[in-house]
Amino acid sequence: MLTAVQVKPQRYVASYGRYLEDFVVGDVYEHRPGRTITEADNINFSLMTMNAHPMHCDANFAARSEFKKPLVNSGLSLAIVLGMTVNDVSAKAIANLGWKEIKLTAPVFPGDTLYAESEVMEVRESKSRPTQGIVTTCTRGFNQDGVKVMEFIRMSLIPRRGAGVGD
Repeated sequence: MLTAVQVKPQRYVASYGRYLEDFVVGDVYEHRPGRTITEADNINFSLMTMNAHPMHCDANFAARSEFKKPLVNSGLSLAIVLGMTVNDVSAKAIANLGWKEIKLTAPVFPGDTLYAESEVMEVRESKSRPTQGIVTTCTRGFNQDGVKVMEFIRMSLIPRRGAGVGD
């Protein structure tokens, strides 16, 4: 979420993200823009992470598979969808506390465009940090045809208004 904060007359500074008080259980954030994954993205990520599985980097091998073409490395798909959530969910976060229940529900191919949405599942005050709280979101990633390709639960440590870095 991008907002502008007035710092003096006719001067504004961009501010990303939400404070703890801005999260409401049941709210859904549609993250934009989408991201089209290229073949180069897939090969570079796969080789950078030392994942040389031929389904990601050998078109001849992949052509003989049930998919008939290379698959995008699931780590890349997850990283892109997670990255899409930052402006809305964690741009003000102190820390990511974890991810769970990561489900890959459909294949992603080079040339697919991913979109994402996050639903606020829980908001609670931190027991040990009075100026912070924990926000739990469920993020879903979709391809350009609206097919859900992944889903995961994420917990983020978020500051209260006035208690964040730069406040």
